[in-house]
Amino acid sequence: MKRVIISADDFGLSEGVNEAVEQAHKAGFLSTASLMVAGPAAADAVERAKRMPDLKVGLHVVAVAGRPVCAPHSLPKITDDSGDIRHDQTGLARLLAISPLAREEMRREIEAQFSTFAATGLKLDHANAHKHMHLHPIVGRMLIGIGRRYGLRALRIPMEPPAPLRRGGASPGNTIPAGLLRRWTRLLRAQAHAARLTTNDACFGIAWSGHMTAPRVRDLAASLPDGLSEIYFHPATRRDALLERLMPGYEHETELATLLDPGVAGAFDAAGVIRTDWSRAARGAA
Repeated sequence: MKRVIISADDFGLSEGVNEAVEQAHKAGFLSTASLMVAGPAAADAVERAKRMPDLKVGLHVVAVAGRPVCAPHSLPKITDDSGDIRHDQTGLARLLAISPLAREEMRREIEAQFSTFAATGLKLDHANAHKHMHLHPIVGRMLIGIGRRYGLRALRIPMEPPAPLRRGGASPGNTIPAGLLRRWTRLLRAQAHAARLTTNDACFGIAWSGHMTAPRVRDLAASLPDGLSEIYFHPATRRDALLERLMPGYEHETELATLLDPGVAGAFDAAGVIRTDWSRAARGAA
């Protein structure tokens, strides 16, 4: 059986993103969104989510390249001069491997993000991490361990098999080296399963991040592997200065158009793909 979760990342980053999530959900195709609790528009996102009780909302843990919940001065090892968690993903990964102080700061920040999510009153549907930082074994272990105490039941595994992308008729964009990706995702999946978390079998939106066009997604619908897939998007109704700075070149408005395209939803139906969400997947339901 082929099942798919259609989700949106960066909920709470900007009002344009929030508007897009609301539009795509009300159109009936988008079931799931991942909330950045320290995002500039997080309060607006929470208000919208509470008006959409069928929207499943999880935590988009920011462990790299974003605003922390904790005061930056309390995280001197892992934040930069701007007050953000460091944008140098490779450098931060190395720092976490060698510095107990950096690990403790990261642990406190992840705890604070789960606590902030809990304070919204929203039900925690799932978790993942900005820029897939939970592939780092230390971050993954922290996210899972802390998350379980807050009721976490499902976790994204960012493993994108290349075959469906090739069959879709377009070459993948910049991808994580396949061998490295397989190694880290195997470890993350083992961590998640040891904690009895529900995970996806495949994930799409990595190679074409920011460029999930309607033709690509229609072709992908016909090429999905068996099992549970997640396809995630970065939609927005408009690109503001923040999105331009953080994600130059992303086609946010095009991704929203993809989510609103009836032909895209129809392609999944025609291929016999069942649209679901993390909660139903965790219960073993379609």
